[in-house]
Amino acid sequence: MSDWRSYDAVAETYERVHAPRLVEPARDLVRAAEIRPGDRVLDAGTGTGVAAAEAATVTGDPAGVIGVDPSLGMLAVARRVRPEVRTIAAAAIDLPFRDGSFDAVIGNFVLAHFTEYETALHDLVRVLRPGGRLALTAWADGGDELTATWLELVWSVVPRPVLEAALSDAIPWRDRFRRPDAIAEALGRAGLRQVRVERRSYRFRYGLDEYVDGLGTWATGRFVRSMLGETAWASFLARARETFVARFADPVLDFRDVLIAVGVKP
Repeated sequence: MSDWRSYDAVAETYERVHAPRLVEPARDLVRAAEIRPGDRVLDAGTGTGVAAAEAATVTGDPAGVIGVDPSLGMLAVARRVRPEVRTIAAAAIDLPFRDGSFDAVIGNFVLAHFTEYETALHDLVRVLRPGGRLALTAWADGGDELTATWLELVWSVVPRPVLEAALSDAIPWRDRFRRPDAIAEALGRAGLRQVRVERRSYRFRYGLDEYVDGLGTWATGRFVRSMLGETAWASFLARARETFVARFADPVLDFRDVLIAVGVKP
């Protein structure tokens, strides 16, 4: 993997394992953004286009919904699986759109990834029309036995301080934006008004094998894979599978809390 932070090498697995589970929070995100028929919508960090496709269902005009993402691998999957979604390779900073181009901007689990989140939020707000809505989701759950088991395995091959430093590089705000007050403050400082943040709970059901496959798409999995190389990574993943089979029932139930935040541009 040339850059472990990229999702390019795991896009197919991400689509197979995680995309079906992300439909429900994406649908709730679209509702929170109060997207209406005919709206022009930007999906920032679209990945394989899950949230953009949900938005297009509501607007009734896929041509009015655009998904942007820096990962060419994720966009290639999006274009194959959801060809109705328009996608552009771009980061959230310096978006290639004029001021006030969209009625709504959404971002499904991307906020914590923005290296300079204040700059990114400023650009997302810039492309909103006055009265437009910015809506974002963020993971808010704490630790559980599934995560603890995975981290135990990861720490057996990568020292904890090394892993923490890597995660801070890839997802610099993963801890900060687990807090509703931090998200509300960030949206307010970006110039949005009528900011509200609510917590939703979801239950994701995975086959045990696909759950372990999906762990490889997490930042921790991508980093370990880059450290070990393909042969040792395959061996590590086989050991992880054996451990999860020994400790957990099949299928796996993964309970996750999500924050949904919305603000309006004056």
